[in-house]
Amino acid sequence: MGTDKRERQKRNRDVRRDEVTRSEQQSKVRRRGLQIGIVVLIVVVIVAIVSFTSDDSNDVAVDNGAVTETPVTVATPAVAVPFVYGTSECPPADGSTEQRREFTDAHQLCIDPAKTYTAEFDTTQGSFSVRLLSDRAPGTVNNFVALTRWKYFDGTKCHRVIEDFVVQCGDPTATGTGGPGYSFADELPVAGEYKIGSLAMANSGANTNGSQFFVITGENGATLPPNYTLFGEVTVGLDTAVKAMAALFNPDSAANGVPPAGEIILKKVTINES
Repeated sequence: MGTDKRERQKRNRDVRRDEVTRSEQQSKVRRRGLQIGIVVLIVVVIVAIVSFTSDDSNDVAVDNGAVTETPVTVATPAVAVPFVYGTSECPPADGSTEQRREFTDAHQLCIDPAKTYTAEFDTTQGSFSVRLLSDRAPGTVNNFVALTRWKYFDGTKCHRVIEDFVVQCGDPTATGTGGPGYSFADELPVAGEYKIGSLAMANSGANTNGSQFFVITGENGATLPPNYTLFGEVTVGLDTAVKAMAALFNPDSAANGVPPAGEIILKKVTINES
């Protein structure tokens, strides 16, 4: 009798132990399932957030472990920016005016776009003629014509001559810092358009044109980057007057061409219109 009781008690203990073991196993399974579900939920949330906040205007490319943004290129049609003229009055076209060298603003449109213009330079080294490129740089030609008709350049010195490069003029102070009191916008050429005999505006940066200009006298000048408005070409006197001016270069490389080895004065500059 006692033996049967002990056997029953033993079987009951085994059953309870098995139930506890199964319960613990089921709890582990439930906990593992809950953990996996949480991880999956987190991943889903992250993916949703990334998808919502991504910028469609940029692609992200991974290259050898480096993450770089590749902007989407949007084609924009080229828009020509019209030259903005100033408010200063135009001088008389016949030259019947007093010399004037100070202005508060750039000039109004003073030239006739339908006409052609040439400039005649009478210098201490001879005379030369320049065809002004009003079809390519109308604003710059307008400025040069207006200043010339105000007799702005008459009696000024060319203050810089660099060998095989340029002769620079147009500064009434002959210091390289003078100007008419205003500046105006660039009308730049494309690369490779400069050549010996080209007339271009000197500047101190983008859109800082005033009155200073240079004549290209050598191959080094012809290779300048297109950062200077091209507005004229020497047609007469390149091998005489311009060559004589170019010969007066400053031999000191540290001087940057200032002053020239000899005096160059623009005695008179006149405009012909046809």
